[in-house]
Amino acid sequence: MSNTWELFVIEYARSKQQPWVDLISGMYDAGAVDLPFSFVLAMNGDRKVLIDTGFMQDENSSGFSLKFGIPDWISPVRMLGEIGVNAEAITDVVITHAHFDHMGSIAEFPNANIFIQKSELLTWYEAIALPKRFGYLTNIIDPDNLRTALEASIQHRVTLIDGDKDDILPGIHARIGKGHTPGHQFVVIETARGRLVISGDCVYSRQQFAGVNSEGVHAPLNNATGCIWDQLNTLDKVEAEIDHDQSKLIVLHDNDRWEGLPVVKEVEGFKIVRAG
Repeated sequence: MSNTWELFVIEYARSKQQPWVDLISGMYDAGAVDLPFSFVLAMNGDRKVLIDTGFMQDENSSGFSLKFGIPDWISPVRMLGEIGVNAEAITDVVITHAHFDHMGSIAEFPNANIFIQKSELLTWYEAIALPKRFGYLTNIIDPDNLRTALEASIQHRVTLIDGDKDDILPGIHARIGKGHTPGHQFVVIETARGRLVISGDCVYSRQQFAGVNSEGVHAPLNNATGCIWDQLNTLDKVEAEIDHDQSKLIVLHDNDRWEGLPVVKEVEGFKIVRAG
């Protein structure tokens, strides 16, 4: 197997009129956005790897996502099927962080090995055990996802990563990027067009790098459980990893919907684009 991966960004949901200021600090006058939700499929030989999984919102799901009022949704499993990939064929899943929209379909991939930061998974097990008054911390954590991760751990399918690590799979590298959550990671992947960075939720908008008013001051997220200091350090780390070339950055909530990347397929208004 070579170290070069083929990448697809797969859109599966959109929120309606979400105020930017709920997401990014200082964006009081930016209005609202129909925010896309996506995950990434990486393929190399027999390996089919997901970076995050999306969430389920059908009659068989926990219903956890319904409280967030995301009206436009299509099954991530169906979207994979649209390009000929079955859920059972997914060999590995790399989780950037444990929020429901990134980890919510994890139970759909029973054969996959799971890679997650040790500090991310263990922190949420601790946080969900806290008294109810701490519930703000776990508002976006679906307990069913933690149960699934525990079951996968018992089956020896979970790898706990401790910080930065090259080649968690050949050509796929993990980088700790805490701030949005305590153990968030972003992912660097070798492709035919060079090293690409999948930011997870370290970045919601490229505007965060230069600042809301392009004043050269990083803009942190408002929807975070980690500290602002960590967020700003992570933005700096992502920018260094892409060498200030934003064409190397894949934003999973990209409000431009991956403009400029070739569209492979569109299903009920949701895009599948080739990223590398």
